[in-house]
Amino acid sequence: MTHAAGPATTRPGRAAAGSLVGAVVEWYDFLLYGIVAAIVFDEAFFPEFSPVAGTLAAFATFGIGFVCRPLGGLFFGHFGDRIGRKRMLVWTVAIMGGATALIGLLPTYGSIGWLAPLLLVLLRAVQGFAVGGEWGGAALMAVESAPPKLKAFYSSGVQVGYSVGLILATGVVALLEPVLGDEAFRTWGWRLPFLLSIVFVAVALWIRSGVPETRVFTDEVEEQPSRKRRLPVVRALREHPGAFFRIIGMRLAELLSMYIVTTFALSYATTEHGFDEGFMLTIGLLVGALGIVTIPLFAWLSDRYGRKRVFLGGAVIGALAAVPYFLALEAGSEVLVVVASVVLVNIAHDMVVSVQQPLFTEMFGAEYRYSGAGLGYQVAAALGGGFTPFIATALVVLGGGRWYWVAAYLAVGCAVSAAVALTLRAPARTPHPAAERV
Repeated sequence: MTHAAGPATTRPGRAAAGSLVGAVVEWYDFLLYGIVAAIVFDEAFFPEFSPVAGTLAAFATFGIGFVCRPLGGLFFGHFGDRIGRKRMLVWTVAIMGGATALIGLLPTYGSIGWLAPLLLVLLRAVQGFAVGGEWGGAALMAVESAPPKLKAFYSSGVQVGYSVGLILATGVVALLEPVLGDEAFRTWGWRLPFLLSIVFVAVALWIRSGVPETRVFTDEVEEQPSRKRRLPVVRALREHPGAFFRIIGMRLAELLSMYIVTTFALSYATTEHGFDEGFMLTIGLLVGALGIVTIPLFAWLSDRYGRKRVFLGGAVIGALAAVPYFLALEAGSEVLVVVASVVLVNIAHDMVVSVQQPLFTEMFGAEYRYSGAGLGYQVAAALGGGFTPFIATALVVLGGGRWYWVAAYLAVGCAVSAAVALTLRAPARTPHPAAERV
């Protein structure tokens, strides 16, 4: 059979590159919101609230994006299973970029009153909808095009994209704030990182337009239309309900560790323990930079020694590191905070995410895995990630300013992920023949 996608030897690399670049842009846009929300949005959009209430409100709008991610996973997953992964990935980047640029142009509360936070919530919802379709499509493009024995390694770019996006988002804010000055940044300078997204989106669209559709899709789905009559998501939930709920449980370790360190702690460490805001932003840069190395490394190890082993190791380390992380914050030691952050993110978190692409997508058949894996992934994001900064802030208030409940929240989430991973069995299906030809 002839494919117009180009030489077979180039397919894995092109698919991996397309997934990586698109993921970078998506996560830059999505994570930038959380960083700026922790610094500016309480004053810009919720000035009538107390400082604590304003922070809670800003984090609540951060969470709205996660609530809409399952809708995006459902929508893009459906059409990704019907008409192809590539087309959906072009749309997710375009929609995300448009919403992000509009946030950069949005008037504040002082200009248009309560219409400002309402529009902010709407645009955040659009961001969530777009990113909801990103992971499933990007993961499938990379996994379905990768050599059989290196699926985790080739698809690790989907998660490396998160790290690079975190570096870009944190780095742009960390650079602009001292250059412009605190007052100028809080007044108008915060808009510049959002408008910069226009450039990133243009590059991502150019690269993704040249990535071919996966052969697994063209062979198993596109050429067998009779298998597409039922809704893909219905088939996924009916035939693999356990897989759907396993994905949700297994993502808790990843979501809680990352968002507590890079979003919640940005506000908590500065207000409760006196850490410099620039220092906490630098931690985001550090863990993002290390993730570019650690995620592919752990992915390669999982291809060699087993995905379940690597995942379990990360989840257990995350549970054990929860209390030491907050003890480091309480001690006021920058060195200890850096070490604890690296352990939580670059060891625990990165071990867990490095195996997710093949681990989750291979739980479902090719004709409905975009819907099944994508929806499960995004429901987990809504439940375990979107409101983590909000929940953690509320737990601090509940604990009278202490961190004990937040540490318990993190440790229990990691323990749940480890427990669910113990139930995994090796997949019964063999790789699709097309994967052997790349």
